[in-house]
Amino acid sequence: MAVTDLLLVDQTEVAQLLPMGECMDVMAQALASLARGQAQLPLRSILWLPERIGAFALMPGALHEDKVVGAKVVTFFYGNQGTELDAHQGAVLLFEAERGRLLAVIDATSVTAIRTAAVSGVATRLLAREDASVLALVGAGVQARTHLEAMRIARPIRKVRVASRDFASSRQFAERESKRQGIEVEPVASARDAIRGAAVVCTLTTSLEPVVLGEWLEPGMHLNVVGSSTPAGREVDTAGVARSRLYVDRRESTLNESGEFLAAKKDGAIGDGHIVGEIGEILIGKVAGRRSPDEITMFKSLGLAIEDVASARHIYEKAQASGRGRFIPFGGSRDAGD
Repeated sequence: MAVTDLLLVDQTEVAQLLPMGECMDVMAQALASLARGQAQLPLRSILWLPERIGAFALMPGALHEDKVVGAKVVTFFYGNQGTELDAHQGAVLLFEAERGRLLAVIDATSVTAIRTAAVSGVATRLLAREDASVLALVGAGVQARTHLEAMRIARPIRKVRVASRDFASSRQFAERESKRQGIEVEPVASARDAIRGAAVVCTLTTSLEPVVLGEWLEPGMHLNVVGSSTPAGREVDTAGVARSRLYVDRRESTLNESGEFLAAKKDGAIGDGHIVGEIGEILIGKVAGRRSPDEITMFKSLGLAIEDVASARHIYEKAQASGRGRFIPFGGSRDAGD
């Protein structure tokens, strides 16, 4: 006899239960908990498949205040870009941390798309100029869509430019999102054209080589550097990292996993002290954010398991309250074989 009702949440239901504005608040709470030492977060474990055609990753984490623990189990197949499949696929598993019951299995594709942009939204609220109104998106995939939504919540965005390796993709994105989000999105030919004059720049590619150069950065810019989450990839060159006041989601992750940071450190341009602080440390008042209108700030996002666990907890609670999702009987009893 099952002792647990397991919640199953599909891709469409995630978007209904985790709207961007709510997710930004949930992410702020999770990052603040991390900064206060109320979260447990080992580094992610990645298993690369032969010839690196794809990877399997395990990202565990615990939020002690919320009494939940969980993991995102996900694959990365970047060859899926341009196909009917997302590059990231998998599930977020949510457990309660009092008796260890599995509470929910949630589509990870949607959770990742929303929570990643939501964290950038939190960083933008803390670091971008208050009057930031011009947004540059470098990349025209799923993260570009969710980041456009998050940036419009974080700041009074009135003008948007998008660039990607394939101009046709940029044009299609611009046409679709202009209609969907009710704002004009202009496709441009290059990343440099996109970021010229922008107050907020989001890099959202899978590039192994820099797509944004330090010489292009202008006073007062804020950058959300999102696309790369392994030491092998980077979207901003050494000069760009060195010119910026650098904030991260987590120091330990950055020191081990950020291609942008590690390349700049290897070049001798920066040291570990170049990291000003974590976003959660700004939220709890431990470090300062933007100090002047002309300062160039950068947020390096690697993605943290506690972001997935916090998202899953929020989805679980909303599903219970609203009746959405599907609850099914599921194991947990030691007498199941009797």
